[in-house]
Amino acid sequence: MDKIKLATKSVLFGVAVGDALGVPVEFKSRQAISNNPVTDMIGYGTYDLPPGTFSDDSSLTFCLAEALTKEFDLHRIGQNFVKWCHYNYWTPRGHVFDIGIATRQAINRLAKGERPDLAGGTEVSSNGNGSLMRILPLLFYLLNKPLNERYEITKLVSSITHGHVRSVISCFYYLEFARQLFEQKNKFEIYKDLQTEITTHLTSLSINEAEIKLFDRLLKENIHELPPESISSSGYVLHTLEASIWCLLTTDNYQDAVLKAVNLGEDTDTTGAVTGGLAGLLYGFENIPSNWVKEIARHDDIENLAVRLAKKVANG
Repeated sequence: MDKIKLATKSVLFGVAVGDALGVPVEFKSRQAISNNPVTDMIGYGTYDLPPGTFSDDSSLTFCLAEALTKEFDLHRIGQNFVKWCHYNYWTPRGHVFDIGIATRQAINRLAKGERPDLAGGTEVSSNGNGSLMRILPLLFYLLNKPLNERYEITKLVSSITHGHVRSVISCFYYLEFARQLFEQKNKFEIYKDLQTEITTHLTSLSINEAEIKLFDRLLKENIHELPPESISSSGYVLHTLEASIWCLLTTDNYQDAVLKAVNLGEDTDTTGAVTGGLAGLLYGFENIPSNWVKEIARHDDIENLAVRLAKKVANG
């Protein structure tokens, strides 16, 4: 129980802190940020909100985690997203201030009664990072499931907002990386393991080879050897996934990983959140700067959610 309790806190605060660091500079270019790099938890900026304000990334992460404190139910997850978007559920300060186009469209379909696994867009153009940014709590539900089931459940949960196979693969890769971090494996060994494991599984599913090939920088190359100018940080799901793994592999502590992510510019809150979730798992809650954790909006509510999620995981 203690290991799981620590991991749920590490994940939820890892995501929220990385997210909140990025919120004030979201949409700023890398060049603009390089003139005044983010080095600490600041506020205001893009949305004129106080320090510690998390965005849709964390809100939807918490909505998923909240659903997972009960029996797994895709409908419940989807309805939590509707409650967030339409009724300000799990918002940091009582209102929604940031939402992706594909996510909004999917949530509107959910609100009208669409089946959750069919609500997300399946077009190539629907490959923003909106399912990747919120997927991490699913790790805890998948812990004791076999590989093929982990993939199928990940597909379902991604498809609530993002149903294209590219988004699904991105979420699957990310959760498999997180799973091995939870098992306390070396991050470079995980990276190498996944090159074989993910490739083999995707091939066995007869997924379009062109789609798998898009992941070559992760599945065939050493992404950590690439220079910063080769790493993109837009809202495209593959850019966010690559950037988060690159930030994790090229730093050696939580603080440096998330600051590196945020200072890449553009979709700063999501790159920070996605990197922060993995870095939280890798380094542990106790190594997330405590002054940043204390500033996070709804700190006590997040802590309570982490405890309830861990209790559900421990009790099965």
